[in-house]
Amino acid sequence: MNVLKQIKSINNKNLSLDKIGIVYNRKHKNAKDVVKKLETILEEFNLCFSTQEFCPEKHKIYTKLEKGVSFVIVVGGDGTFLTAARFYAKHEIPIFGVNIGRLGFLTQLNPDDLKMGIQKILDGKFKIEERLMIKAFNNNYDSTALNDIVIKNGEISRSAQLFLNINNRHVCDYIADGLIISTPTGSTAYTLSAGGPVVVPELEAIVIVPICPHALTTRPIVVPAKERLSVRIKTDSDSVYLTADGQVNVKLNIEDEISIIQNEHKARLILLEKENNGFYSILREKLHWGISPVKD
Repeated sequence: MNVLKQIKSINNKNLSLDKIGIVYNRKHKNAKDVVKKLETILEEFNLCFSTQEFCPEKHKIYTKLEKGVSFVIVVGGDGTFLTAARFYAKHEIPIFGVNIGRLGFLTQLNPDDLKMGIQKILDGKFKIEERLMIKAFNNNYDSTALNDIVIKNGEISRSAQLFLNINNRHVCDYIADGLIISTPTGSTAYTLSAGGPVVVPELEAIVIVPICPHALTTRPIVVPAKERLSVRIKTDSDSVYLTADGQVNVKLNIEDEISIIQNEHKARLILLEKENNGFYSILREKLHWGISPVKD
């Protein structure tokens, strides 16, 4: 069966089918079975592909994925998807997620729906959505995140003082366990658990949420993505860490000042056309949002 080599999405973006990359997390016990099924489906559609296994490792930046592909199907959970998103964003390669993890908030398909999902892509029943990413940096390092940047005391039950500036103007002093700086995509992750708002992922905004603040008046704030944030921390502890997407850790010096801005690259997510409001249906299905605890 022959197919077109270029597909136009419902939001008028072109998706090349020249070479499809499949990447999967080998730590998932059924990953190879799902990949084998996916390869069979792509062969049925006469599509060119290459397969690569990898293992996202905490505290390490992953840089060994293949670049020469037109789009990528990521088989794994949200952690696998985040690792792939950070890598492929700078190469402007779209990614599509197949969930074999637990929650699978960022992924689009379960393994049972693989053929249906590929058919929808070939029929142009998808959109390519650009998602804001953020970058934290100083003179010694930089870290990129699709979900969030977290600055946190590594010692249990130890709070710290955190000083927040926006565009070189003093905004807030926190006494808290840490601070989360999140994208809209990450607003349903750690940010939500810490009491932050749910933000529609298409918005260009940054969410700032203190972790366990020691003040009743301290609240999360949402600012435009173009703002430049800086955070300085003061603590007696010598184990303060910056973490990107819960995966890449950097130990901070106590005198460090961290700048956070929107990243120059955006993650490109392939999202299938939904009949039930997309993002809002995911909130209901995955997080049981807006569902009454009382059954009729």
